[in-house]
Amino acid sequence: MIIQQLSVFLENRSGRLTQVLEVLGRENIKITALSVADTSEFGILRLLVTEPDKAKQVLKNNDFTVNITEVISVSAPNEAKHYAKVLKILSDRNISVEYTYAFPVDDRSIIILRCSNNHEAINELKSHEMDLLTSGDLYKL
Repeated sequence: MIIQQLSVFLENRSGRLTQVLEVLGRENIKITALSVADTSEFGILRLLVTEPDKAKQVLKNNDFTVNITEVISVSAPNEAKHYAKVLKILSDRNISVEYTYAFPVDDRSIIILRCSNNHEAINELKSHEMDLLTSGDLYKL
């Protein structure tokens, strides 16, 4: 249930995001999800890709600072109350959500979560019969 996510640190300058995507595109790496968070000096690009280890190496070879982090994914109906339910399950067990993002697929939301304890979060979400996704599930979207 753990999914490998790329975290790429980017300087805030024009064209930097394009360069990352061009590098990955030359290697025919498919992107399932992408999120950018920025500050005044740098941004963090988070990507779910079909070949995280290969993507990491290719980006490092092109002078990008990149790490692989572990996240989890939940599929839920795309109404706010369902997203809130997922978060409440975690907060009730004092599991902190470090960050989250989501994207739609048909009438569902695919929720990506980085938690203070991903394994505990998985167990808790499973005990509440939440629809957890594997990396294989995501790559088929």
